[in-house]
Amino acid sequence: MEKYFIAFIIAVTIAYFLTPYAIKLAHRIGAIDVPKDNRRVHNKPIPRLGGSAIYIAFVITALIMMPIDRELIALLIGATMIVLMGMYDDVKPVSAKFKLLIQIIASFVVIFGGVRIEAFRQVPLGIFSIPVTIFWIVGITNAVNLIDGLDGLAAGVAIIASISLAFVSFTNSVSGMMEVALLLIILAGSALGFLPYNFNPAKIFMGDTGSLLIGFLLSVISIEGIIKSATTIVITIPLLALGVPVLDTAFAIARRLINKRPIMEADKGHLHHRLLDQGLSQRQTVLILYFISSLLGASAVFISDANKATAYLALGAIMLVILYGALKLGMMKKTPEAENPALSNKSL
Repeated sequence: MEKYFIAFIIAVTIAYFLTPYAIKLAHRIGAIDVPKDNRRVHNKPIPRLGGSAIYIAFVITALIMMPIDRELIALLIGATMIVLMGMYDDVKPVSAKFKLLIQIIASFVVIFGGVRIEAFRQVPLGIFSIPVTIFWIVGITNAVNLIDGLDGLAAGVAIIASISLAFVSFTNSVSGMMEVALLLIILAGSALGFLPYNFNPAKIFMGDTGSLLIGFLLSVISIEGIIKSATTIVITIPLLALGVPVLDTAFAIARRLINKRPIMEADKGHLHHRLLDQGLSQRQTVLILYFISSLLGASAVFISDANKATAYLALGAIMLVILYGALKLGMMKKTPEAENPALSNKSL
């Protein structure tokens, strides 16, 4: 346990002390988020690039605390690609197609490094392991990116998801899971060191540099848990731990299909938008989503250690509650952008 604590403290400390420098760098290179459409909830320019502090904290701590092997090197190379693309996008926005291309290339890097989903529920995937792994990485990466809409939301959810998955990995006796847990603790510490500057009112945003990085790291690290976990419904564990971004993305896709809008088109129908529409403040909305994320993380931990029947019953009950809540909040209803496409900035 001492090793995990040391790694956590190192990551928190590095990210905390580097974030002010990220603020200065953002101002110097023009990485500023200027509120220019109705989807923004801030009313003044805020520097981006907070993800650069998270990245440096994660990389330095991982190199200090982790055994250097092929998988770790591949993970760090892929993460570097994501960060460089995110930093460029935070200065001069790039197309969604270019972002997708870089994410796919980064996915191939970790796949060739030995990280892939080789089986699903003990059924070997064979040649399909590569596209399934790419779909998983790209999907989770963009899901986390989508929830980065309020001060402190993405960072806090990432911390909760990382700790939940780390607990599952730590309590799993399968070889190699201790390293997975350590990586997740390092990621949680890196995000926590950044959070004081990002919580409402934010002094800096993590930008695509951070949200895409965190999504990429969570997706790749969780693959090790999917492969090596002994539970009968392994895929639900990371999906539940990452429940807030995953479900928000799923409902966004469904909503856009129902509204006959392009899937990649932005709207104000995300979960945090719906909660704000209820009259909640930014802080109240973020704290509620932290609570929901914690419940889903605890559910993932419970299911990971439950027998098959109990796990399926728990999962069914959770999905019913989620569906009921989504319908009550109007997650499938038309948004102003669906009625007036001119309101959309056509970007996720």
